[in-house]
Amino acid sequence: MIAFSKIGGCSPTAEPQSGYTYRIACALRTMKFSRTFLLGLTLALLVGSPGCLFRTRTVEVHQVSGQLLTASLNDLVDKINAEAGKVQSLDATVNIDTSVGGSRKGKVTDYQEISGYVLLRRPSMIRMIGLFPLVRNKAFDMVSDGSEFKLWVPVKNKFYVGHNDVVKPGASSVESLRPQAIYDALVFQRIDPAKDIAVLETDNPMEVDEKTKKVVEQATYVVDVISKDNDGKYYLRRKVIFDRADLIPDHQVFFNKQGEVSTRVEYQAFKYFNNVRFPTIILIKRPQEEYDITLAITKATLNEPLKDEQFALEQPPGAQVVDLDKPDGNAVASHPGNPSADAAASHP
Repeated sequence: MIAFSKIGGCSPTAEPQSGYTYRIACALRTMKFSRTFLLGLTLALLVGSPGCLFRTRTVEVHQVSGQLLTASLNDLVDKINAEAGKVQSLDATVNIDTSVGGSRKGKVTDYQEISGYVLLRRPSMIRMIGLFPLVRNKAFDMVSDGSEFKLWVPVKNKFYVGHNDVVKPGASSVESLRPQAIYDALVFQRIDPAKDIAVLETDNPMEVDEKTKKVVEQATYVVDVISKDNDGKYYLRRKVIFDRADLIPDHQVFFNKQGEVSTRVEYQAFKYFNNVRFPTIILIKRPQEEYDITLAITKATLNEPLKDEQFALEQPPGAQVVDLDKPDGNAVASHPGNPSADAAASHP
């Protein structure tokens, strides 16, 4: 039995000490005691109840093993600039794996892996050639000087020209392919203090370990590079992500001026070529155009001289020229070609 005869100094048999005011004070103290008592009683019943009013779950997260390395923002900027200075040219034999599609297209098409070559020379030249399996005929040949690009697709008998920064909404995978995205993915660009602002953040993304299939907490440094545009305005240009296990930059994320992700790049399987560490697997995702390209390097030579002629791509005789800078994509020139070539084309 619980006795309520005296609560907070108030006795029901006591003479009123101050009349009406005293009775109000006693009532308030009684209400406060009752609420406290009922709350405690309710909690005791919940904790002791064998029912299913609540349950406790254990979340198992495995933190990254090993010693985490630390670095300052200046240290990481120096590492980015050092990476940018390591590669002046690249001559690589590659396997090219391509997927096209996503939520907007409503489907994803995986194309058969093809082989090819990549030539790159700073400050802005790139050429990439894709070869069909077995027959080794050209699937495509594209080149860029950093501003303008050319793309030759023999099975379509079309020679595409345009600027790297012009992509039509709803363009096909061929028409949205830009060599500059490949160039940016292959080599790091310096952080220029005259026009770039670097900001450091830390992140602990959760990933599923491929071997154990368990959730693993990663530890990363993220360097945000904010660039000044020609109009004087600043925008987030890219993020460079370092794994704190080794302080190697293994991801880059590029943004357009509208703040949308334009390219995601992941670097894997580093090896040494000409005493320079370089990734042999480069995963490139273009979410706005909905295509992914994976480059697997099988052979590479770094920092050897490359001639201008190796980046020359001329319009083949009889090819139809398509200017992708024009809103309607109309051909600027047309020549007799293979009328069934378009129907035979399936790979970009």
